[in-house]
Amino acid sequence: MRNRSLTFEEIDPRTLFPFELDEFQHQAIAALNGGRSVVVCAPTGSGKTLIGEYAIYRALHQGGRVFYTTPLKALSNQKWRDFSNQFGADEVGLLTGDVSINRDAPILVMTTEIFRNMLYGTPIGEVGTSLVGVQAVVLDECHYMNDRQRGTVWEESIIYCPHEIQLVALSATVANSQQLTDWIDQVHGPTELIYSEYRPIPLEFYFGNPKGIFPLLNENKTKINQRLKPKGGQIKPSPGNRPESPTLPFILNQLRERDMLPAIYFIFSRRGCDQAVSEVSNMSLVSPAEAQQLKIRIDDYLTRYPEAARVGQVEPLYRGIAAHHAGILPAWKGLVEELFQEGLIKVVFATETLAAGINMPARTTVISTLSKRTDRGHRLLTPSEFLQMAGRAGRRGMDEMGYVVTLQTPFEGAKDAAYLATSRPDPLVSQFTPSYGMVLNLLQTHNLEEAKELVERSFGQYLATLHLRPQQQAIADLSAEVANIQSQIEGIDPEALAQYEKLYERSKNEQKILKTLQQHAAAISSSDLALAVNFAIPGTILSLKGKHVTVSEPITAVLVSKIPGSGQSPYLLCLGQNNRWYVVATSDVVGLHAELPRIAAVDNMEPPPPEMALKLGSSRGGTEGTKAIAHQIPNPPTTEEPPEVYAQRQRVAAVEAQLANHPIHQWGNPATLIKRYHRLVRLQDELQDRQQKLHRQSQLHWEEFVNLIEILQGFSCLDGLTPTARGEAAAAIRGDNELWLGLALTSGELDDLDPHHLAAACAALVTETPRPDAGVCYPSPEVEEALDRLRGVRRQLFQMQRRRNVALPVWLEDELVGLIEQWALEAEWSQVCSNTNLDEGDLVRMLRRTLDILSQLPHVPHLSDGLKRNAIRAIQIMDRFPVNEMVG
Repeated sequence: MRNRSLTFEEIDPRTLFPFELDEFQHQAIAALNGGRSVVVCAPTGSGKTLIGEYAIYRALHQGGRVFYTTPLKALSNQKWRDFSNQFGADEVGLLTGDVSINRDAPILVMTTEIFRNMLYGTPIGEVGTSLVGVQAVVLDECHYMNDRQRGTVWEESIIYCPHEIQLVALSATVANSQQLTDWIDQVHGPTELIYSEYRPIPLEFYFGNPKGIFPLLNENKTKINQRLKPKGGQIKPSPGNRPESPTLPFILNQLRERDMLPAIYFIFSRRGCDQAVSEVSNMSLVSPAEAQQLKIRIDDYLTRYPEAARVGQVEPLYRGIAAHHAGILPAWKGLVEELFQEGLIKVVFATETLAAGINMPARTTVISTLSKRTDRGHRLLTPSEFLQMAGRAGRRGMDEMGYVVTLQTPFEGAKDAAYLATSRPDPLVSQFTPSYGMVLNLLQTHNLEEAKELVERSFGQYLATLHLRPQQQAIADLSAEVANIQSQIEGIDPEALAQYEKLYERSKNEQKILKTLQQHAAAISSSDLALAVNFAIPGTILSLKGKHVTVSEPITAVLVSKIPGSGQSPYLLCLGQNNRWYVVATSDVVGLHAELPRIAAVDNMEPPPPEMALKLGSSRGGTEGTKAIAHQIPNPPTTEEPPEVYAQRQRVAAVEAQLANHPIHQWGNPATLIKRYHRLVRLQDELQDRQQKLHRQSQLHWEEFVNLIEILQGFSCLDGLTPTARGEAAAAIRGDNELWLGLALTSGELDDLDPHHLAAACAALVTETPRPDAGVCYPSPEVEEALDRLRGVRRQLFQMQRRRNVALPVWLEDELVGLIEQWALEAEWSQVCSNTNLDEGDLVRMLRRTLDILSQLPHVPHLSDGLKRNAIRAIQIMDRFPVNEMVG
């Protein structure tokens, strides 16, 4: 793979394009002619498509072919029209699943999903018959890898594409374009990043509020315009005192006065777009000549397609005002797009889906709010979402400057707008997720090890590997530390360590018991002592140590007298062997030696010095007179321990002797060795935990793949690892859950349904759960009965998916499929629409999804001939205006 050597005859771009190319375009062409694939990251409208066009010119010159892929059918249709005009209709073909035109043409435009399905047909790396002669594959709008629904298809296309074919990946600017390039270089072949932030039509950012439209940024375009900053000391507005938004007519008048039309005005809800059209429906933004052109074009269109007229939208369209969102009929949106591209429509109120789809540049884009509602709540736009919409401003060859206008709202102001306008784009993230179709198609042509190797080539796995590098380093560091400690305690018997540690713990426990026994004995002695002290007479020998005699060893003293204290017990005036006077409490007496003779001399001895206060804790030195008596105080005999204390002391000594003579000493300091051993055990546990987590994270996609295998085996779609007839049928189907579609279609329950009933049943298998306000329109009893017979297997599939943490949808929604049945019975469009609250665009989407699955059935193996015939008949009835794709 790495030694691929391709040579291409170069064509001078100056002979192809009547203008000077930008530097990044020259760089990309040079890389292509050098035999490398390219990732071209550049702003919207900067001329990325030219690089794909060059690859087409080069292939035509050399008798080769180019596949041009886009993420959306609408984009593929538009590219097919553009290329047919540019290169000639005979040279261009189109494949979008349900449409196939001139499929053997040298320039074949298709959706990325169709390209991926082509690659499934042959072992990865081999050039199948459908790819013979293909020099390059253009992956337009490559940043769609971020798309949750379509991202996997892009990654598969790059992984499976034969290495002999050059990839031309065209992407908006993303933060991690080098990572994307490195990944393609790794899984496909030599790839060069061509990165440019140059915009041929520069963008100027503005901010609109009720006072007017003002420059958003400073002169260096790096920070907010100082004039838009809140005035000093201004506090955050309270909920009842929020700033006002400018009115819609005011903003449109501002744009018209400044010659900033035509504009795309982004509003993040369908209802908001329709309300905006109503709000300005009395305005006219076109000249008399443009109004005349519009009248001719619109009247001609409505004559041909009267069903396409949208209530409340026709009159504003005559005045250059339109809405564009997913709830509108595709046919009507097509008219709006054509008129806008010709400059006849001056403002289109659109949801953000327009920003990511059709090529509809304008002089100005207005972004009405900087936050939007999502599944996870309200949030600020991401920089990439903002830049995608902003990038629609500025028409190459028509405008010198593109304008982006953000607006004041009660919740967002110039500060938020300036942040987004100066932010870098977001990074691409991987949406790679294995599917049943992926598993079945790979196992038809690959063994398990090959399939695993392909799954582990995903961009998601590549990013995970980068993300996991710190963890891998931590594991390497831990492993090194474990090895180091193991070398330090090598040759040491772990059992000997454990035995020593047990002895050590036993020694501590025995010492605790000894201390408890001593304390218990002392408590008993103290109680007896307090009683004896009460009856002690002067001349009695005492041992002192306590709160008022703070010494390390008890002092032997003679009781001289008892003096009244502050409580019930008297204070004791004593003379110590050290010839010092002490005033103590009964609690300071730790020994009373009644066995020693009384010292009678205390009866006539001199009192303590007058300056000595007779309060607890007082102490003074004696005189020569008291010294003689102090010398008479004998040393008390050693006190015998209670037998239980003595026995416990012997046990402590025995355990300490075992510790001292333990063989562990030959290997070093026992405490150090045990400390090392415990650290080793902790580190080994941590190492194992980290390794398990790393394995789970690094094998995430493969675990999903294996779970899908087990489910497929459970439903007899795989015999071991070989697809069965049922598995081959499921592999040939495209959908959100190929297994569910395969199980339903091969069950036999749909085989005898009439075409209109079959259409309704298929719609139930591919229609998402409808909105609560969509109303209901149930199908005929024949359809309901067939669907009811499928509910058991659906329940089993749900249960098996749940047990294996697989979250693929298993649709069986019958609440609206009566509409599909009506359309398949050739009902008028207005009649079908009158039976539902669905927007026309949603109804068309539902019908097209049904047509898509029906169009697949004739090509799915192992289905009954009757089912295939009925599918074809249903398609013939249903594929009519306004549902059919208008590609020409």
